[in-house]
Amino acid sequence: MNTVDVIRELYRAFRDRDYDAFLSITTPDLEWIQNEGFPGGATYRGAAEVIEGVFKANSNSWAGFAYQIEEFLEAGDFIIVVGRYTGKNTVSGKPLNAAAAHIYDLRDGKVCRFRMFADTKTIWDSMT
Repeated sequence: MNTVDVIRELYRAFRDRDYDAFLSITTPDLEWIQNEGFPGGATYRGAAEVIEGVFKANSNSWAGFAYQIEEFLEAGDFIIVVGRYTGKNTVSGKPLNAAAAHIYDLRDGKVCRFRMFADTKTIWDSMT
């Protein structure tokens, strides 16, 4: 599997809630960084913490939450994914459509770090 295929599989695992697949393509020392200002923005360590603190938390706050991929940019052991967060907030009922970029670092064919940069104002506006 090439580096882009690894990231495609990561998004598939997230979409399908296939946590076993997620565990198989991430390193034990995974670092998952959501930018400041993002709801629940923090640094998570290890796949289990990401599954609980990010994936399951998003499912509880957003109906139809997804990351719509627009472009993959490959840079050796780094993959940049440009896209948009979409969904509908479960409290406000407002739709979400926020630009974001994800940067993945890979080591030995597995994801070892994730960094997210998103339009947090748009996200917060959809929550209120």
